[in-house]
Amino acid sequence: MQTLLRARRVQLLVLLAPGVGYLIFFFGGPLSSALLGSFRLEDGSFTLSLYERIFTRPSMIRGLRTSIYYGVMPVIVSLAVSVPLALLISKSFIGRKLFSGLYKLPMAVPGIIVGLMIIVVFERGGFLDRLVAPLGLELPKLVRDDWGIGVILASVWKQIPFMTLIITSAFAAIPEDIRYASRTLGASRLKTFIFVEVPLAMPGITAAILLTFIGSMGSYAIPDIVGPPTARPLSVLMVQEFNQGRFNQVYAMGMVLSLFAVFVLLAYYTLTSRIGQIRENAQ
Repeated sequence: MQTLLRARRVQLLVLLAPGVGYLIFFFGGPLSSALLGSFRLEDGSFTLSLYERIFTRPSMIRGLRTSIYYGVMPVIVSLAVSVPLALLISKSFIGRKLFSGLYKLPMAVPGIIVGLMIIVVFERGGFLDRLVAPLGLELPKLVRDDWGIGVILASVWKQIPFMTLIITSAFAAIPEDIRYASRTLGASRLKTFIFVEVPLAMPGITAAILLTFIGSMGSYAIPDIVGPPTARPLSVLMVQEFNQGRFNQVYAMGMVLSLFAVFVLLAYYTLTSRIGQIRENAQ
């Protein structure tokens, strides 16, 4: 019996070895190197000054706030669009297959191209500005503005298809019997959606929020192209520090961004676990 258990353990280790080895070599190795580098000066001595600069220098603090802002705002706007879009796609209508294919096109467009598209369309003197000019109208400043509207527009356009795919799958996994039971018990369509469908789809919705937040917060191309020059996120400041040869400072900035991503990830798992416990208790 013990021989059989040992054989199964060895078989399990052999099966896990390629995946675990890949993660250790290509993820764990660079992450550990960056973490150690973030605590070292050029002479190799240990220091916390690199992290101190991030939380004391005004440009770094502003960059951190901007990174969080560029992570949160696209999530809010994308979620407001993706949920109704996911519900629409789940219905049957003429041209549904064509629409389901067209809305996914932004996923294939690189971020740098999206930024250039925003400039061409929304910049003053751009396509929309010239389109409304004969009417005596003028677009407000939407590119490189202080509120980063251009960055938010570009991120939303890029992230909506991805978020919609996840949310659509979450709603599609809900059994129709549950919806019918809710309606049979007297709940309206709106109450069924809010109190039945949304809680059941919440793990998928929170996963979409998590992935969108991390992708938007760490984006470089879009904020660099259409973002305001006075408030640069940490992702853009990292490239500037890299070009000046301050590699250890880049490591520290990357660790701070990673820390925020891990914090959001832990919040996601905490939320989903609580939702799972509520569902189990309800059953």
